[in-house]
Amino acid sequence: MLDLSNLFAVVAAFFVAAASPGPANLALMSTSLASGRASGLRFGLGLSVGLGIWGLVAASGLGAVLQASSVALGVLKVVGGAYLLWLAFRSAQAARAPTAPLDRKVARGGYFKRGLLLNLANPKAVVAWMAVLALGVDHDSGAAGLGFATAVCMVIGLLIYVAYALAFSTGWAMDIYARIRRWVDGAVAGLFAIAGVGLIRSAFVRQ
Repeated sequence: MLDLSNLFAVVAAFFVAAASPGPANLALMSTSLASGRASGLRFGLGLSVGLGIWGLVAASGLGAVLQASSVALGVLKVVGGAYLLWLAFRSAQAARAPTAPLDRKVARGGYFKRGLLLNLANPKAVVAWMAVLALGVDHDSGAAGLGFATAVCMVIGLLIYVAYALAFSTGWAMDIYARIRRWVDGAVAGLFAIAGVGLIRSAFVRQ
């Protein structure tokens, strides 16, 4: 069974990885600022489900199979990079618009799907999961220990996304965003583009 020290190592590493700035958290911040708390929470829930799916893939051993398959991993990287470039394009469109795009205000049902797709399109998530679980889970931990550590990390991931959604959907944060919306959307577009190009490039770089 997984002991407390090993569990703490897994949780600490996962928290750092999940809370650090990246495409998912950046998109969640942007969504919460632009569309409010409800939309941000839906987006965060989608991110959590996507993250959880990759966690199950890693815990089941399929992550190692995926990582070993350069073709499959390369395809996922290209797809994920293309999705990030699409997000960059949408953010650039928003930055150029004189007012906030209408779809951000009315397309509430799509936020969960957007969050889900964003994390599912990131094959680096399963690699991160495998690295985190390897820190504290060994053969002595057993399937129960591995499952428990994965479940705890899933809950932590959800809490992190909820915290981001709540923090960036406050009235003062949204007021500041409204004043500098075009600058924020432009910066987000640039960061998404860099991440997308980097992910696609990594698909063609021999490890």
